[in-house]
Amino acid sequence: MSEHERMAQSPTADAPWRQWGPYLAGRQWGTVREDYSANGDAWGYFPFEQARSRAYRWGEDGIAGICDRFGFLNLGLALWNGQDEILKERYFGLTNQEGNHGEDVKEYWWITDGTPTHSWMKSVYRYPQAAYPYERLRELARAAGRDGREPELADTGVLDGNRFFDVEVTYAKAAPDDMCVEITATNHGPDPAPLHLVPQVWFRNTWSWGRDARRPALIASTVDGWSRVVAEHSSLGRHTLHFDGDPQLLVTDNETDEALLFGRPANPSRYTKSGIGDHIVNGDPDSCQVVQAASQPGTKAAAWYRFDEVAPGESVIVRLRLIAGDGHGRAFGRNFQATIDERKAEADDFYDRIALGGTPEEKKVARRAYAGLLWTKQHYRFRVREWLEGDPAHPPAPDERKGPFARNRHWTQMDVADIVSMPDEWEYPWFAAWDLAFHMVAFAQVDPAFAKDQLILLCREWLMHPDGRLPAYEWEFGDVNPPVHAWATLQVYRAELRATGHGDRLFLARVFHKLLLNFSWWVNRKDPEGNNLFEGGFLGMDNIGPVNRSEQLPDGWRFEQSDATSWMATYALHLMQMALELARHDEAYEDVATKFVEHFLAIAQASTHFGSAGTPIWDEEDGFCYDLLSRGGESRPVRVRSMVGLIPLLASASLEPWVFTELPAFADRLNYVLHRQPEFGQFLTWREDDGKRSALLSLLDGSKLRRVLARMFDEGEFLSPHGIRSLSAAHRDGIEVDIAGYGHRVDYEPGESRTSMFGGNSNWRGPVWFPTNALLVEALTVLDEFHRGGITVELPTGSANRVTAGEAARDLSRRLSALFLPGADGHRPADGKRIEASDGPLWAEHITFSEYFDGDTGEGLGASHQTGWTALVAVLIAGWPNASPKGMESNY
Repeated sequence: MSEHERMAQSPTADAPWRQWGPYLAGRQWGTVREDYSANGDAWGYFPFEQARSRAYRWGEDGIAGICDRFGFLNLGLALWNGQDEILKERYFGLTNQEGNHGEDVKEYWWITDGTPTHSWMKSVYRYPQAAYPYERLRELARAAGRDGREPELADTGVLDGNRFFDVEVTYAKAAPDDMCVEITATNHGPDPAPLHLVPQVWFRNTWSWGRDARRPALIASTVDGWSRVVAEHSSLGRHTLHFDGDPQLLVTDNETDEALLFGRPANPSRYTKSGIGDHIVNGDPDSCQVVQAASQPGTKAAAWYRFDEVAPGESVIVRLRLIAGDGHGRAFGRNFQATIDERKAEADDFYDRIALGGTPEEKKVARRAYAGLLWTKQHYRFRVREWLEGDPAHPPAPDERKGPFARNRHWTQMDVADIVSMPDEWEYPWFAAWDLAFHMVAFAQVDPAFAKDQLILLCREWLMHPDGRLPAYEWEFGDVNPPVHAWATLQVYRAELRATGHGDRLFLARVFHKLLLNFSWWVNRKDPEGNNLFEGGFLGMDNIGPVNRSEQLPDGWRFEQSDATSWMATYALHLMQMALELARHDEAYEDVATKFVEHFLAIAQASTHFGSAGTPIWDEEDGFCYDLLSRGGESRPVRVRSMVGLIPLLASASLEPWVFTELPAFADRLNYVLHRQPEFGQFLTWREDDGKRSALLSLLDGSKLRRVLARMFDEGEFLSPHGIRSLSAAHRDGIEVDIAGYGHRVDYEPGESRTSMFGGNSNWRGPVWFPTNALLVEALTVLDEFHRGGITVELPTGSANRVTAGEAARDLSRRLSALFLPGADGHRPADGKRIEASDGPLWAEHITFSEYFDGDTGEGLGASHQTGWTALVAVLIAGWPNASPKGMESNY
């Protein structure tokens, strides 16, 4: 069976081939879900040091792990090198308070392959042979300070001389409920070294909270040389995990060690979560069950494989097999290796049918990007009402949880237990609304069914707020992300239409109806003056402004935001396009389409002409768009040139000839509006070909467009060798601005943030970010297709090298893709000065997908496994965007 056949058999998240996957998080400690503190200090309430001994409430974590789609039964890898002070069961990283640039993982691992149904998955973890330097990493971060480089594991010297094991974990499904697992560890160091491989299986603790007393059971046995653990669960039924060879089986309970952590006189269970590690590392004979024949029931079990000396260059292999039911004695027969070989060949065939680029390096980048994207699908469980109330078997929630400023207190309708695409399995093991939208553009190329499912999911009643808000992100669901959900929906719809010739109108309509509520929420809540100038808040671009735009300004001042207003103009155009598409088969949508075109025209008029107190967002003197600082009848621009002034470029959409021929009521209404309000005509450009009329709606007219593009493609401002910067490099020497009577300074910071705003772990004051760059690529493509190459720009500005907008889009796409491709020196720009840029082939073979990139050098920064929106590189390499709505007209 091919992967495409498996996808056809299992289109939905609850279908058989998708029941098991890489849904286990890379980190659960330090998340909002596990935070029951009075002050909202998630990092401090559940630190890394407690994770080995304390049961989680809402999820689990592990290394290279999998679980069922409900997150009940988990399988992950633990290791010990004979030196570490604890068993290595999860990735380590610094918290916001410890890291000099915010939280950051301090491990090396790479997702190397995968398929949409998770019939085939591969991951590599690089494990040091010396003791892991936990405290040394904290010391380095403290010493570096805000202006120093973020210390990494390689900076401690622990990996010098390749003194590490590469541990490759391979998963291959023989059937939907039959998983073959192979763990191969290779000593790359110059000396023999010991290694303990400890695959673990455990149940998420659902019984300790006073809400469900049912307790699952794991029973380990070694009979007739057949080592196994039988897992019994009231919902999952029975599963058997087989272990090849003759490992020592250990059993404990996934229970908190309350005596150790909280000074209680006794624990509720004899064995606790850390029992297996205590036995292996500390030699504690009573910390867990050491199985001789069969164990008593437990909820966490492991197979302990000991390799006292692995020679340099030698590999050791451990094999497991997880099978529904009782399993069988042929678990490691010829079928095991045959399954691995077949799934590998099918994965190769799957990607051979997908556009991955032309060169071997491009194909490698794209396939790695998709693999990481597929792996960061996670089980996300969170019932906010119970989280706010606390659990019956535990002390009541602090009073602060009930106060008016309690985190997420207005989101009690949220009751989530779904598989969700997340940005990063460690730093962001939770979803974010606008991140997810970008993920789906890449997902649409490999798994369109999942892409549609996710966009619908975020609009479902257990996630979407009753007032129409989409949940922003775990730390504050009520914050505001840019409204890109409609854009992503159109991208997914069009991708499937291009691929199959048929668009999923039901999907389009389901999302559209919910976004009507969301658009209304924006209009009612984020335009307080009713003048079509919007506020929004930080809008995902964390520290881009001189101050935190989500916080209230003093003395009645407020921001009218260039980006919020432009996002809303863009949102109106996307909803108009969705309504027009639906109106082709249901004329009721025609009226809704006219509503959104009129919304767009009103926003365009306000933003570029009269504005609040007579001040528009468009600044004629500078030829750029700025945020406005407004109060009463006063309004003045905040003259910081940043991405907020480029977002207006996104607000453009074409009306193809079929709109005027198939939807006469829409055409008549548009003509009526333009006749009654001729000033709106400046936002439309008309074209006629062979007697067929088409139009382009655009926030910026031709003159304004060219002035903004001249700044965007100026190497002294926004254009870098690696994409468009988020803040103009013209501010290298800093700029002082007055905000509500207080002076604030903004400096161009091409790399990591030197400010503490938003925790310092994200910087929009200079780096290149993939999501906004990808949107700019698409916007230039739309303009070029409509104008048939008639819009030209200097690239770079001042060079006299004129190119079409489409050629500029392709150049920008190449700059972004080149971040991951070897340059003239043989190194990838994204590797920067990190150890990945070393000449050693063991480092060079692996690609890191960072959250954002240095605006001058291209070095990858922020989260290091962000194959969420950074996976967009795969679609850019393939030539996205490669078809306009007009190009799809022939499919009808």
